[in-house]
Amino acid sequence: MAYDVAALRRDFPILQHKVHGKPLVYLDNAATTQKPKVVLDVMRRYYEEENSNVHRGVHLLSETATKSYEGARETVRKFVNARSVQEVVFTRGTTEAINLVAASFGRPRLQKGDEILVSAMEHHSNIVPWQLACEATGATLKVVPITDAGELDMAAFAKLLTPRTKVFAVTHVSNALGTINPVKELVAQAHAKGIPVLVDGAQAVPHTKVDVQALGADFYAFSGHKLYGPTGIGALVAKREHLEAMPPYQGGGDMIRSVTFEGSTWNELPYKFEAGTPAIAEAIGLAAAIRYVEGVGLDAIAKHEHTLLEQATSTVTTIPGVRVVGTARHKAGVLSFTVDGVHPHDIGSLLDRDGVAVRTGHHCAQPVMDRYGLPATTRASFGLYNTAAEVDVFAASLAKVVAMFREA
Repeated sequence: MAYDVAALRRDFPILQHKVHGKPLVYLDNAATTQKPKVVLDVMRRYYEEENSNVHRGVHLLSETATKSYEGARETVRKFVNARSVQEVVFTRGTTEAINLVAASFGRPRLQKGDEILVSAMEHHSNIVPWQLACEATGATLKVVPITDAGELDMAAFAKLLTPRTKVFAVTHVSNALGTINPVKELVAQAHAKGIPVLVDGAQAVPHTKVDVQALGADFYAFSGHKLYGPTGIGALVAKREHLEAMPPYQGGGDMIRSVTFEGSTWNELPYKFEAGTPAIAEAIGLAAAIRYVEGVGLDAIAKHEHTLLEQATSTVTTIPGVRVVGTARHKAGVLSFTVDGVHPHDIGSLLDRDGVAVRTGHHCAQPVMDRYGLPATTRASFGLYNTAAEVDVFAASLAKVVAMFREA
């Protein structure tokens, strides 16, 4: 069946809006994606027809809400092929999931002289939690360098895996460069030396089919809002043996089995890590988003986005002064670039006047910018609803901006 992008666009109400009188061309999908109507509808229906707290009530609304919420967990489990729903912990997103692992898995097993290994292309969310763990324990953060093309230096990676390495944390897809890392190979090399691996999958799950069992990662984290779902929800998918051994990350309702002033005991998995009232509507919305992308087909989405990436890359590189940052052999739909003599913030502001939404700045990846000696880049990132015509609008607007600065 042909990829009907026009039909898909009708599913997203916001795409019918205009910006500064121009049709919205939304190319900031790596920051957050737009939401299809089915996601908005299920969340509204929950609040209008099912609103109640989960797990604790014996009345019908609570039972209905609990069924929907736990049904969402099963949807997530199937989506990434986790072994059990007990291995699916709902979080506020990738950032909280990584903080949870750094605090509950990392800190108890770290001591002075130990090392945590990350890559030079990580989002701040996969750097700062490990820095905090190092500060608390005396461990040291080590970094796998990247090449000029934006790929991991695999020889350096192999040398950095030592008996001192206690955790390796790596992104599946770079949000700043678009690089798709060989996660299965990385995990296999780390596991060969007994080193557990956390994978930041925030930029991967919207673009490719993820099978956590096939990848072998000990921890896999992702966010709903980059997957056409709501903000404030995500998941940590982790091997049960790790979760069983880890202490709770937060204390409070639903993560306990019993509480006395003398001590408390913890709930079973995954609830041990879900303190307080969860993001019920958001979890239901995430499940709807997963069903939506599965209905479109992740292979079809990836193929469509790759076509747009190739079109955009070949077009913008003909514009004088444009330099692409991140030229890995395997890339997701992310195009980061600079323009000689023009600050990215100026580019972004002027593109916005033509209705084109891109991201400018360091993309929460300042070490990546430092690697290339840049203060910032402009980033266009593609989603399932973007079109070839939108790429043309973006490129034409960019050419106009560059010409304006050259004439000044």
